[in-house]
Amino acid sequence: MLKRILIANRGEIAVRIIRACRELDIETVAVYSTADANALHVQLATMAVCIGPPKAAQSYLNQTAILTAAVESGCQAIHPGYGFLSENDEFADLCTKCGLKFIGPSGDVIRKMGNKASARALMQQAGVPVVPGSNGTLQDAEQAAREAERIGYPVLLKASAGGGGRGMRRVYRPEDIKSSFAAAQSEAVACFGNGEMYLEKLVLNPRHIEFQIMADQFGNVVHLGERDCSIQRKNQKLMEESPSKALSQELRERMGRDAVAAARACGYEGAGTIEFVLAPDGNYYFIEMNTRIQVEHPVTEMVTGIDLVREQLRVAAGLPLSFTQEEAAIKGHAIEVRVNAEDPTADFRPSPGKTKFLHFPGGCGVRVDSALYNGCELSPFYDSMVAKIIVHAPTRLEAVRKMRRALEEFVVEGYPTGAELAHLILHHPDFLRGTYDTSFIEQNLQDLLHWGERCKLPAEQEEA
Repeated sequence: MLKRILIANRGEIAVRIIRACRELDIETVAVYSTADANALHVQLATMAVCIGPPKAAQSYLNQTAILTAAVESGCQAIHPGYGFLSENDEFADLCTKCGLKFIGPSGDVIRKMGNKASARALMQQAGVPVVPGSNGTLQDAEQAAREAERIGYPVLLKASAGGGGRGMRRVYRPEDIKSSFAAAQSEAVACFGNGEMYLEKLVLNPRHIEFQIMADQFGNVVHLGERDCSIQRKNQKLMEESPSKALSQELRERMGRDAVAAARACGYEGAGTIEFVLAPDGNYYFIEMNTRIQVEHPVTEMVTGIDLVREQLRVAAGLPLSFTQEEAAIKGHAIEVRVNAEDPTADFRPSPGKTKFLHFPGGCGVRVDSALYNGCELSPFYDSMVAKIIVHAPTRLEAVRKMRRALEEFVVEGYPTGAELAHLILHHPDFLRGTYDTSFIEQNLQDLLHWGERCKLPAEQEEA
């Protein structure tokens, strides 16, 4: 097993990795910006190294500073977490050149799957269903217009190097294709330094279903079931659950086999996620692969009992997976709510501030992943997510009730969060029936917020 690793990340994922390492007797080196000098991951790690000022480009994305810290502190490996450098092929290559194990796939695999157009072509070769779209990248807006006419509107313009909804535009009319292409490409260049675009048929009102996979260096590839990530806003996930109410056992097995085939096709190693859209007619299509651990990985851990970060560390150390496909069975139901420091009533505006008071929920089947503590300051320089609340119960209805109770116990003072909105969603009839899709928030947000305001009114005002 590894003896010392550097964690090239911050916040709750850095804390999550540190905890897994401590249980395996692995020493950890935290890196931090000056804005994170008092952060929880800095306090919990074996040692910590400051790598720069608050802006991510000068700290958490500063490859030279991170690699220098790893080498000088005697680390054997680097865990990138998610975000930042986790899917940076150049960084993975540099780790290898510096004699460090990158805890994830190789740079070649990241390049192969990180370019959405080439990943799409590879999946077609492997027999994995893909959304009808352009063959390769688009040369210009004129070609985009021709491809859109061939495929039929509506279509989705996507950045080949994109992610998180960036460099993406929905187009419903021919007259909008050229301006949408220019806007998406401009955003792609600004966010990823790569303006390559491709085009797909827009699947209306789909479910977003992702399959967790794990692969080792011995050719073992296993999937750990699905997560339904359809409660999302502008391609940003708000809630996830497993198993999905939309999947029959037969469909689950087919999608699982395709997820494993996708991972095998690119020679994958470590933890990753195969992303599908499930159309209302029951057809499903590969959309992308996330070549890293996911924010929502605790959902899978709760229903399978398998520690995914522990498996990442084992695989990085050259050990085989500790479980088989048969042993990765889903038991019960899990739900995760992402709690962000943002104001849903003000178009989800990020709202950093000081944590004046904090109380986490507890009890059987409740887990909280967070780097918050009483008195800590939220930095405006990073992602607004401050906690993940995850619950597990024997049935979906019991999990829903448990999550409601957990959110009622969750208290944070000092800034608004989306916890109340999540609590409202858990009471919505479409969510309870499991009939929601990716358009749920768009269609119901105003009603949910209005409902929330009415719930706060005194009885006499509500009657009036």
